[in-house]
Amino acid sequence: MCDCLTKIKNILKENEAALIISPSARLYLSGFHSSDGYVLITKNKTMLFADFRYFEAATKAADNVQVVLFEGVNSIKNHLNNINKIFIEPEFLSVFSFNKLKKDLGASISKSNKISNIIIKSRMVKTKSELDSIKKAQQICDAAFQYILTKIKVGKTEQEIMLDLEFFTRKQGSEGVAFDFIVVSGKNSSLPHGEPSNKKIEKGDFVTLDFGAVINGYRSDMTRTVLVGNATDEQIKVYNTVLAAQKAALAKIKAGAVCSSIDKTARDIIENAGYKGCFGHALGHSVGLNIHELPNFSPKCNTKLKENMVLTVEPGIYINNKFGVRIEDMVIVKKGGCENITNSPKELIVLPAEECYN
Repeated sequence: MCDCLTKIKNILKENEAALIISPSARLYLSGFHSSDGYVLITKNKTMLFADFRYFEAATKAADNVQVVLFEGVNSIKNHLNNINKIFIEPEFLSVFSFNKLKKDLGASISKSNKISNIIIKSRMVKTKSELDSIKKAQQICDAAFQYILTKIKVGKTEQEIMLDLEFFTRKQGSEGVAFDFIVVSGKNSSLPHGEPSNKKIEKGDFVTLDFGAVINGYRSDMTRTVLVGNATDEQIKVYNTVLAAQKAALAKIKAGAVCSSIDKTARDIIENAGYKGCFGHALGHSVGLNIHELPNFSPKCNTKLKENMVLTVEPGIYINNKFGVRIEDMVIVKKGGCENITNSPKELIVLPAEECYN
């Protein structure tokens, strides 16, 4: 991440500094993850302020930074010297926190997001090491999907399946969950971000599983929808429409393509099949240290794709109070196309309506 630090330093004047607060940006710039802390960047140096809980670990793990013990705001003030203007990440601060920081540091805090923009732009394109971590996280998801297919039974609850899925990913080496897992079935599957409940799986249910793993702080994200028991003609039509939309979008992804045009490719197929209004979210989003990063595949995003960006492709159809289907892969943008790093099957999987007796 030295290139990003260099870009930040290049725009700072001698009397200016940048104070990084968000956990993902601190990790990106320092190589060290913690729930609390600051990165202070001046023209001539970069410091990671870590309190007693993290100080020893930070001295061993942090890269490109000087680790300083944080013992209150004076720890930062002691290193400001002639600094009288500080840039922050305004999108991560409440009004209360902004005013408190301004008072505590006794310096002018800029509301400009020019430092944030440098970090966001830098994080859009992944390095080889970042890609390696994301691929490993996705490999865990592929293994988890094969595992959970053997556990989905009539009579099991959504929560039971979610917990089983989470335990498996952690057992395979995931550092945690990339986000709160979604396991929804039957009518609940019409909720794009529904929460796992005590609802039991029933014969004829679609079951949507949306989950991700974490390796070295980097996340993966995939969704599969499977059917338990016999499918109706309507269920098959909806599923095949979503699959066709995803395949068409995948075929259009390459460096130089415009994000909104990729979204339109999938959205047009869904709407032309008679499901206008049933696909209300973006087609996909970038993934990295955060589960949602920029750019994204949405009608309003006109960013041109660059090689080694990582995005999801996740069209869906959600029929209110009936059922829903979503299929999601992760891809790495390449010059002439994309590399799909999600290797789980996505043709409709119909599981036998076996009952759970335990």
